This record gives sequence, C-alpha cells and structure tokens, in this order.
Amino acid sequence: MFCDQCGTQLQMGQGFCTKCGKQITGGIQISHPSPNRVREHIRLIGILWLAISAFEAIEGVAALVVANTIFWRFSHGPQAEARAFLQPLVSFIGVLILLKAAAGFAAGWGLLQREPWARMLSIVLAFFALFHVPFGTALGIYTLWVLLPSEADKEYEEQSRAKLVA
Repeated sequence: MFCDQCGTQLQMGQGFCTKCGKQITGGIQISHPSPNRVREHIRLIGILWLAISAFEAIEGVAALVVANTIFWRFSHGPQAEARAFLQPLVSFIGVLILLKAAAGFAAGWGLLQREPWARMLSIVLAFFALFHVPFGTALGIYTLWVLLPSEADKEYEEQSRAKLVA
C-alpha cells in the first residue's frame, strides 16, 4: 500500500500520509507496480546481441581466411579468372560481416549501459538480423517486440536519464 502522491508506504487504517500529509480517502488499494517491458527484457537483449555478434565475428574472420588462403592457390592456371572475381567478393563480404558484428557489439554494450543511442541502433540491426535464419530472426523479432513500440521509447528514455542521474 503506497501513497498515490509521493509513493510512501502506508499502513492499514492510516488516515494521512506520514511524508506528504495527503489525506487517504476511501479504502487503501493494494496495487502492484505496472510491468515495464523494456526494464524486464533489456539486459537479456543486450547479452544476446553480444553473443550473436561474437558468432558473426567468427564468420567474418573465417570468410577473410578463406578468401586469402584458399582462393590464393588459384592464382595460376585456368582458375585465375575465378580467383580474380571470387577473392575480392568473399573478402568484401567478410568485411561487411565484421562491420555488422562490430555494430552488434556496440548495440549490446549500449543496451547494457542504457546508452541513449543504443535503442535506435538495436532496432536498425534487428531489421537486418531478420534475414539471418534462425537465431538472427529470433533475436530480431525479440528486439523489435521489446524496443519498437512507442511506449518503449519513453520507458527506455526514463532508464537512460536515471542512469545519467545516478
């Protein structure tokens, strides 16, 4: 039982709030705090973004290794034309995967630290993650479900401001 003006805990039968002095009219209602979807899920989303980004970093490094070792063997002979095309392509894809992994690490860290920019970065990355079946799709849907609604913006801003004040 709490005062609806200042939030002080009240006792049964109490007529006035001991902190703010507000008169308690009618019966005291017992209420539970309203659930906050962002507060309940933000830590897990941050950890999941860090985990999936670690796997993407491994994929990116593997692509660069393949591009610069296996395709390097085809530098002479009839496969030289294929190497001239495939080696830069696979290298470029590897770099893109590493950039996405770096953005995912930043988003995960930012969410765990309640940085103001992390929510928007996570939403953008969630849309890209939808195409990375099955784990990226699951994380993308989960991230969008928690962070995309308009009330989530307000809840996340409150948590960011509370972190800055503390």
